[in-house]
Amino acid sequence: MTEYVKISDAEGVRTIAFSRADKKNALTREMYDAAANALNGAQNDPEIRVVLFAGEGDSFTAGNDLNDFLEHPPFSEDGPSPVERFMTALMEAKKPVVAAVGGLSVGIGVTMLLHCDLVYASRMATFSTPFVKLALAPEFASSITMPAVMGRAKAAEMLLLGEKLSAEEAERAGLVARVFADEELIEQATARCRKLAKLAPGAVADAKTLLRAPAEDLAARMQREGKLFNERLGSDEFKEAAGAFFERREPDFSKFG
Repeated sequence: MTEYVKISDAEGVRTIAFSRADKKNALTREMYDAAANALNGAQNDPEIRVVLFAGEGDSFTAGNDLNDFLEHPPFSEDGPSPVERFMTALMEAKKPVVAAVGGLSVGIGVTMLLHCDLVYASRMATFSTPFVKLALAPEFASSITMPAVMGRAKAAEMLLLGEKLSAEEAERAGLVARVFADEELIEQATARCRKLAKLAPGAVADAKTLLRAPAEDLAARMQREGKLFNERLGSDEFKEAAGAFFERREPDFSKFG
């Protein structure tokens, strides 16, 4: 663990906060390791339903710490590096992952958002991926995920020219779900995480799986959804939801892991 990644659990939400404000939360190998461990641990903890990423200070993250990475390249042929462990943990996360982006977000600070399920931003947030400007290549499968989210033309402006997006532009491009006042960001993002944490975990997992599934024929997707829908009808979660509906009360999914 490192002092530069703070982890806290409350009301079903695990918050993973980058805490290296004097360096704009630039990520080191130790920070990647800590974040990967926290994210993987959340998957195996029935008390944790949602993971929230945030950054302390005036940045989400300035991306990779270049001095650290020059000394220790992020990708290794000798087994998964800390960066790869983090990327894999985020890509394979079964539980919802939310990001609250306040301020500067650069490089992997942007590409990781493409693997999150919900992204919220403060009005002061900015987004840039200056890989080519640094004579580097896009990473974290962003050459696929970014065009899929915002279209090839806008993705090319970001990945080729390294152009910066404002929070409002990121929202219009589909990278961000909603923009809040700077002082409201964490409160609003946390409230939505807690709302997610109260929902039926099995149904949430199924919905996330469908949203993240590769493109397929519409008829095939309809059949896949129908199969899951029928399975949901027979689930204890649905019985609780239906019972709560008829009894005019809020459903309690806390007993479902």
